[in-house]
Amino acid sequence: MPGQNGERFHAATSLADAIAALADRGSAGAALAGATWIMRAPLRHERRDLSYVAISKIDELRRLDILDREISIGACVTHAELASSLGSLPECRALAQAAVNSANPAVRNVATIGGNLCASAFAAADLVPALLCLDAELEIEGAKGSERMTVKRFLEVRTGIEPDRLVRRVIVPRTARHSAHIRLPLRKAGDYPAAIVSLAATLNPTGVVESARVAVGSVEPVARRWEQLETSLVGHSLDPRRATEQAERFCGDFLGREGVEAPGWYRVKVLPSLVRRAVLALQEQS
Repeated sequence: MPGQNGERFHAATSLADAIAALADRGSAGAALAGATWIMRAPLRHERRDLSYVAISKIDELRRLDILDREISIGACVTHAELASSLGSLPECRALAQAAVNSANPAVRNVATIGGNLCASAFAAADLVPALLCLDAELEIEGAKGSERMTVKRFLEVRTGIEPDRLVRRVIVPRTARHSAHIRLPLRKAGDYPAAIVSLAATLNPTGVVESARVAVGSVEPVARRWEQLETSLVGHSLDPRRATEQAERFCGDFLGREGVEAPGWYRVKVLPSLVRRAVLALQEQS
């Protein structure tokens, strides 16, 4: 249903304006940024009688600030802008790679980081596993104030978040880590990957892994960390063959989703090879 004044489209001029407009519309409202997911709703047989609040012109949501200890990314920063701004930062390589390789150039120029996170039905979102492996957090703004939470927690609760709350920014900590984002696209699937592995690790001076984060996307309906594999990598040097063996050992952690582009068993089967490629990519960086 429209807002109280009957409008079905409202171009918000500020964050406060956007939150008020979303609160006015309740469950019938939806924030609109790049619209690359929303515009395809008819193909997914989803409801189209929503009242949209455009947020892409809000300056605060368009900012990307590279600070000493963290990187602050506004929710309306596009994939193309991410790739351009973060490509030279070694600690954010996974996110930059996810942004530069996602979808196609036309989509990358308008699709936003906030939209990628909030599209709960989009299992193949590239930025999500990259953010998981980088220990990113989100700042959620609403009528009752702001709240900060991990990306992992956000993925757990995003479908139940109140209508008047939206992602304000993404915070990526800057640490002495190496990271990589590996995806397996299929021609039949168009621009979407059948499976994604994002890997981040910190190494001691002798090359032994001190901490590791492995995130898997597109295999299951929601991206998540591969914690058993993470634990098995710590305390050892980066070895592609050993990492592949460990990935094969723990593949039973996943139940692949079925899709027209790939069966579930195939998504799981390719994970060890993606892990191997991710470790090789980290070796090249170290």
